[in-house]
Amino acid sequence: MPLANFSNLDFDQVKITLQDYLKSNSNFTDYDFEGSNLSTILDVLAYNTYITSYNANMITNEVFIDTATLRENVISLARNIGYVPRPRQAARATVSFFVNTEGITPSPASLTLKKGPVAASQSPFGGQSFVFSILSDITVPVFNGIAEFNDVEVFEGTLLTQTYTFSSRVPNQKFIIPNIGVDTDLITVSVRPSEASTTETKYSSQNSLFDVKSESKVYYLQEIEDERYQIFFGDGIFGKALEDGNFITIDYITSSGDSANGLNSFNFSGRIQYTRNSQNYTISSGISLMTTGLTASGGESIESVESVRKFAPRIYSSQNRAVTSNDYESLIPSRIYPETESISVFGGEDLVPPQFGKVFISIKPKTGDFLPNLIKEQIKLKLKKYAVAGIIPEILDLKYLYIEVNSKIYYNSNLAPSSAYVSSLVQNNSTKYAESSEMNKYGARFKYSKFLNIIDQSNESITSNITTIYIRRDLRAVLNAFAEYQIGFGNEFHIKSMSGYNIKSSAFRVAGIMNDVYISDIPNTNRITGSLFLFTLPSEASQSPTIVKRNVGTINYKNGVVTINPINVQSGMIKDGQTIIEISACPLSNDVIGLQDLYLQLDISNSIFETVVDEISSGLDPSGSNYITSTSYANGNLVRAGGRTSVTTPVGSSAPTTTTTSTTASSSSTSTSSASSY
Repeated sequence: MPLANFSNLDFDQVKITLQDYLKSNSNFTDYDFEGSNLSTILDVLAYNTYITSYNANMITNEVFIDTATLRENVISLARNIGYVPRPRQAARATVSFFVNTEGITPSPASLTLKKGPVAASQSPFGGQSFVFSILSDITVPVFNGIAEFNDVEVFEGTLLTQTYTFSSRVPNQKFIIPNIGVDTDLITVSVRPSEASTTETKYSSQNSLFDVKSESKVYYLQEIEDERYQIFFGDGIFGKALEDGNFITIDYITSSGDSANGLNSFNFSGRIQYTRNSQNYTISSGISLMTTGLTASGGESIESVESVRKFAPRIYSSQNRAVTSNDYESLIPSRIYPETESISVFGGEDLVPPQFGKVFISIKPKTGDFLPNLIKEQIKLKLKKYAVAGIIPEILDLKYLYIEVNSKIYYNSNLAPSSAYVSSLVQNNSTKYAESSEMNKYGARFKYSKFLNIIDQSNESITSNITTIYIRRDLRAVLNAFAEYQIGFGNEFHIKSMSGYNIKSSAFRVAGIMNDVYISDIPNTNRITGSLFLFTLPSEASQSPTIVKRNVGTINYKNGVVTINPINVQSGMIKDGQTIIEISACPLSNDVIGLQDLYLQLDISNSIFETVVDEISSGLDPSGSNYITSTSYANGNLVRAGGRTSVTTPVGSSAPTTTTTSTTASSSSTSTSSASSY
């Protein structure tokens, strides 16, 4: 009898194993296993074995968080290690309106905006209509016949209520919120001694057992199947236990997540009431149009299965304390600031010079480029209960490191309708790579060989490409004041000439010099450091510079750091309402890394994709006598194109004078580099 191979899971392999087993039995020596009815029986047995093995394999996979595919299984495994997935977040906005009470009888002394729906989208937004609600009543006084409701915070979604009566006679009684899409941050839980009682006690949410006593009025929350939530209360040891007859009221909002982000036009849809002589009156007239303070933002979808797989083990390993950089990178997105798109954390000992006792945090939010100061302070405050005593967290503004590409694309004109068609395909594919997850994050790496392959594979007509790259930082300037600047690129610079002009800048104006100036460098003999100087040009394309001021700063080619001595900048390039100076350099390695707090971006808008007919492949010049060659080394103009556009205020003048020398080149968002910051 042959040894059965129980590792075979394929249908054909299982059938062969069964056939070999029967052939070894003398009772089936003369059977034709392929042509007889026994073959059908073997097919059924093999098929049944195949299904059983598949189910067993899937069940085994669902036992481990790394391989589980069903959300309820992933959530259950995460719950075992104390991880609560981020819920759906409702978009938030602020609205204002007033009510004219003249002519209302009896006249009210105050008006109450009842909890529930308050505002609705003025017109369909993204093909949908949205309702915004408040969680509790808001009462304002009437002054001179006007009641003003200013900056009312509203939340996208419908306010719902679920009630339960606790009974110890019901074993394993569960308090489940039946709806999906619940924003758990907006849940309100209150308990009354009985349904008829008017005394109500608010319970607060708790996600740990620290500081919870036997009489603490807290509740706990966990996600269950179908993206619903279950609420459970203390047992008399960790939190106050419920008693027979307790009446539980749960108010919550079900939202659409991020669908309402950006909505800024609302109509009133709420209820306004007042009470006089123990009688309630409802107001339906005299209500003004709504004005929007803060546009709806902050809406998010429920945490994905992939995110739970990523963060649950990391949160468990951190044990709710922030010691290593990985701890910070896990705790902040999952427990403190869920709107984090990407985060980078590094210790002050990694800086030059080192800053011991500090941890530096740089966060890219999902909406916008920079964190408001209020959010920064809130994050630092929440970090205190996780961080080690004596370690000071510092939150840095986002700093972009741009990559600019200059690509000569050779193509066979017989295989493409036009050069514009080829160039468009390359730009579209390059844009997809620029928007991919490989680039838009901290610690990203621009993979030069992969990018070249993306260009080559864009169309069958492309035969090769010659691509050079530059890296750029945008330095925000302080106008009409002396300031020292330091800006880091995080990558070593390539020194292409010991005569200088290895870095380029856009035009700017400084005090004491009437012409536009540019900044560049000249290396020292050690090829590690160098000095900076200011120079002028008759035109951007000129190769005849005039140096007007030397030793205005230093450059470290090894570390990729440019330091400018105190200088009075009067104007520069305007981008996003800020005066900046563009500084670019050629990196030593074409594989560019977003080091520490640098957020890597491929700037397609400032990149060049130029098509060149490959006359050898096209058959126009088989001998290659007139073949057009392209240099593999970055060169070109001494300065960056774009010029200077700014508003300057001469000393001693109270009115600003507008000076414009050329149009600003289009670009994506800029980053900030403050004095003496890396």
